[in-house]
Amino acid sequence: MTSTTSPPVFCGASDAPCNPSRRQLLIATAGVGGALVVGTAVPFVASLTPSERAMAAGAPVEVDIDKLAPGDLMVVEWRGKPVWILHRTPQMLAALAKSEPDLADPGSAVESQQPDYARNPHRSVKSDYLVAVGICTHLGCSPSSAFEPGKAEMGADWPGGFLCPCHGSTFDFAGRVFKNKPAPTNLEIPPHKYLSDARLLIGADDSARG
Repeated sequence: MTSTTSPPVFCGASDAPCNPSRRQLLIATAGVGGALVVGTAVPFVASLTPSERAMAAGAPVEVDIDKLAPGDLMVVEWRGKPVWILHRTPQMLAALAKSEPDLADPGSAVESQQPDYARNPHRSVKSDYLVAVGICTHLGCSPSSAFEPGKAEMGADWPGGFLCPCHGSTFDFAGRVFKNKPAPTNLEIPPHKYLSDARLLIGADDSARG
């Protein structure tokens, strides 16, 4: 049975205040906090799972994305894992091609890390949305956003993406890992499909994998 999430709670740049408990969940799952965070100018959006029982059973999670503006990142929970939904901007999409020479697996050759329909340069069904499990493939830490290109902490040639603060693995806006980093593979892309332009289902698709 498909479960439905409650409306997302907007934090940071939103006008609506965050519920403290929901804000703590966002901080825990997205790895945001303390001196390890690489700052970002884009807001995060937290969306809680429908129920612990459905989550434990691995039930698909239905998510409303109609309010997710370009540049925003939403974090939901599926099977006990944080799943990122990033609405990529044209600049983020342009950065994907620029990153390819520096990536360990730009063509997503490791088949286990994504469904067949996500084995493309943007690793997604729709090019402007990234849906990825936000867990580093090295030792299971949760990467932080490092969206700003050329940020001082990352180096002048940094194209933007994600940083795992635990051991320094970096990923582009498609969750592809950069060369010579501890993480052995790209981030996992979970099964997913769009029920409509505004509704996303995580944990099921129309393929045999779903």
